[in-house]
Amino acid sequence: MIPEVGIIMGSDSDLAVMKAAGDLLNEFGIPFELTVVSAHRTPARMVEYASTARDRGLKLIIAGAGGAAHLPGMIASITSLPVIGVPIKSSNSMDGWDSVLSILQMPNGIPVATVALNGAKNAGILAATILGAYDKKIGDLVVAYKKNLEVEVLTTVEKLKRDGWTNMFDHSS
Repeated sequence: MIPEVGIIMGSDSDLAVMKAAGDLLNEFGIPFELTVVSAHRTPARMVEYASTARDRGLKLIIAGAGGAAHLPGMIASITSLPVIGVPIKSSNSMDGWDSVLSILQMPNGIPVATVALNGAKNAGILAATILGAYDKKIGDLVVAYKKNLEVEVLTTVEKLKRDGWTNMFDHSS
């Protein structure tokens, strides 16, 4: 099956975060590819990846990066596909704010949709939502996913009414 989404990250150390996007796409049955593309250490690979993405069948790219977090913006500057940036709190990060701002503050003309710090799951949901706007099967799965979120909250509301808030906590520790 041809991948529809590219999930890329600047380093394999980002995989622990970016795995959540892949897990979500798997849940929705959306084919994807996942690889490491470093804006700083493999710039030629980055250009090749971004410039061939559409021809390879990708419909959008989720790009995660920590620290200076140039990868999502650089990918967006090369491809015409939508890019979803995932800022990652890395070992050399300033509590992740450097990553958030590096991805969020793109210049006019080079938009990058940006999710929360370490928010790869939301990137997967956003990717499914974008694809679901044009693919009824995926769109229906997104609707069902959101309905399930509603059911989970309403179940909690009923449990609070029934058991009280003090019984919502584990008292065994």
